[in-house]
This record gives sequence, structure tokens and C-alpha cells, in this order.
Amino acid sequence: MAVTWSDRPHLREPVLLAAFTGWNDAGDAASAALEWLGRRFGRTRLGTVDADDHVDYQVARPTVELTDGRIRAVTWPDLALSRLSTGRRDLVLLEGPEPNYGWRRLCAGLIEVVRALGCTTVVTCGALLADVPHTRTPRLTGVTDDEALAARLGVTRSRYEGPTGITGVLADALRRAGLCSVSLWAPVPHYAPSAPAPAASRALLEAIAALTGVELDLSGLDGAIAEWRREVDEAIAGEAEVRAYVAELEAQADAAEASASLPSADDLAAQVEDFLRRREED
Repeated sequence: MAVTWSDRPHLREPVLLAAFTGWNDAGDAASAALEWLGRRFGRTRLGTVDADDHVDYQVARPTVELTDGRIRAVTWPDLALSRLSTGRRDLVLLEGPEPNYGWRRLCAGLIEVVRALGCTTVVTCGALLADVPHTRTPRLTGVTDDEALAARLGVTRSRYEGPTGITGVLADALRRAGLCSVSLWAPVPHYAPSAPAPAASRALLEAIAALTGVELDLSGLDGAIAEWRREVDEAIAGEAEVRAYVAELEAQADAAEASASLPSADDLAAQVEDFLRRREED
């Protein structure tokens, strides 16, 4: 994998955030989350991964634009590395289309990039179609070897088995390389899969804020989420079966939320043991 560097600054406790458009990005939720961060803090280009060895241009086609009404300029898809400078630390964004070729070589090269930039953690972001209601706050699933980190982020352990994309492959490569990584997945209602999916994007951004310690004012997304939910309501208004299905999903989501707020059997046992031990000490 070849990287053309534009800048190699000293970074402050950098965390790398990666999202790819395509198969890993239902409702464009993951790519939109990183796009939001780019607009919020302003990108500084660090470098570009040579896409010729990794991208099928018949899938992610280059675009042509007119300059001054005459000169045609071709813009090629690329995998871009950018720096966001926040008040607390630097964030490095890796964005672009999901690569089609050479995933192992790409992941090996990205691990070299992570080490060269001194990134303390890598967060891969994705979104998937799921049986969730559009009327409830999405609950992220995640993969990480750090149990305390998973608890702090409030993500549930992913039980998915089956085909994966570059996000899953990269997360596995990072784990095998001994690098701290978190894979975050936001669910998007499968009956409303068209972009955008602002509620899923916000859930990812909330987890990124908790992980990095970077304060994010996400209130500006509330209007977009309300409008999206209204549009979905209108789309299914005449579909009695779909509305009944959504009501069932809402009941399941509410039950899961209530269950998650209750202490587990292990937690209860630990509390009882602690209570008995303190009584004996007294």
C-alpha cells in the first residue's frame, strides 16, 4: 500500500477514526458521522492512499467537472487521511469508498500508518440494516477486547457471524497486531434503508465523544432526526402490516432497554457478597 503524504505534523494523542462508504455504511450513517466531524473542526489533509491497487473504478467511478466552462477536470475516488485539531487531542480521519481489492495489503499498510502517526486507538465505524424501530434511539453494537471500554461506551457485544467487509477485516488485523481498537456499528431500520440515517450517525458520534473525550454539541442533529422520523412515519402510514411490525419492534426495544438497566445476576451476587462481608467486619 502506498501513501502520498501531504503533511506529517506532530499529533497530540491522536485517535484514528475510519469509515468507508458502501456495504459497511447503511443509510450513509458512518460516513456522515465522520463528515459531520470534518465540518465541525475543519480537515487538514495528511495524505492519500493510492487507490489504483484497491478500488474498482467501475464501482466507484471518477467524476468529471467543468472548470471555467471549458476545461474538464477528473476527480478520482481516494482513501483520504485527514487531521482534525480539537481542543483536547487530534483526530485522524480515514475516509473513502470500501476498497475492492488487496484488503490484506491495505490493512498491513494502514497498521504501519497507525504506528507512524502514533495513534493510541483506532475506531472503525459502520452501519448495518437491522430489526430496529425508527422511533427509538439506536443502540450500538461493538467489538473490542477491552471490557471496561465497552462498558464505558455503552455498547452491546456483537454476536454477528457471517460475511464481513473491510471494516471487520481491518478491526481483526488491528487486534492481531496488538493495537487498541474498537469497532462500532449503528443499526438502521431495514424498512427505511435509504440515506440519510441521522439517528444512527448521532449514536456513533456520541460514542466517539465518550471514547475520545472530545466534547461535541450534537443538538443540531435533533431537527434532522425529527424530520427523518416524520418522513418514515408518512412512508408507512398506509401500510398496516408495517405499522404493526414497527409497534412490535418498539415493544422489543423498550423491553431490552428496561432489561439493560437492571443489574445482572453476577452483579447482584457481588453486591450480596459485599454486603455480607461488611456485616462480618462490623
